[in-house]
Amino acid sequence: MLATARDLMLERGNEDFTLQEVSKRGKVSIGSIYLRFSSKDSLVMAVLEQTMQQLAADETAMIERLKTDCQDLPDFVTSYVEDYAEILRLHAPLLRLTMLRAEHDVEISTMGKQAAARAVRQAVEAFLAFGEEIRTPDPALSAASAHHIIFATLARQLSLGSTGESIANYDWAVLKRELTRMCIAYLISA
Repeated sequence: MLATARDLMLERGNEDFTLQEVSKRGKVSIGSIYLRFSSKDSLVMAVLEQTMQQLAADETAMIERLKTDCQDLPDFVTSYVEDYAEILRLHAPLLRLTMLRAEHDVEISTMGKQAAARAVRQAVEAFLAFGEEIRTPDPALSAASAHHIIFATLARQLSLGSTGESIANYDWAVLKRELTRMCIAYLISA
């Protein structure tokens, strides 16, 4: 049921599907759907919650891998931008729907804020593993700022939180490379 609803949401880019479509495509009875979900809205919420959980798991796995694999701050920032960009790109279609729903759904908005706060905490902790290389006056603030800049830039390019295309059709590889260069320069500046 969740997988079918997710597939329909990805195909259509919205929540416009019926439980009858989920039943037919997923080869489950309407009764089975209603045993697990009280409404289409609760099914959509379950899909979005699952998306946020998978995003969190992917972010955590990435951070753990980078903390082990990276030798210095430039290596970490390069890998962080590259890997985080791909995680966001992978989850973008459902993140976009989550962010749109968050505008009017307090539960989704709260879940999104908690996910964002967790992502910042993890990022700051990972950046600070290379804290001796960060030469700004407040390394924790600089690490949080770098994460916010990275997320905002990537999210804008992926049109997260908006219904339209990104204003600039910037080459993805070039965007990641230049974003990396900017963040490294910022973090090692005195």
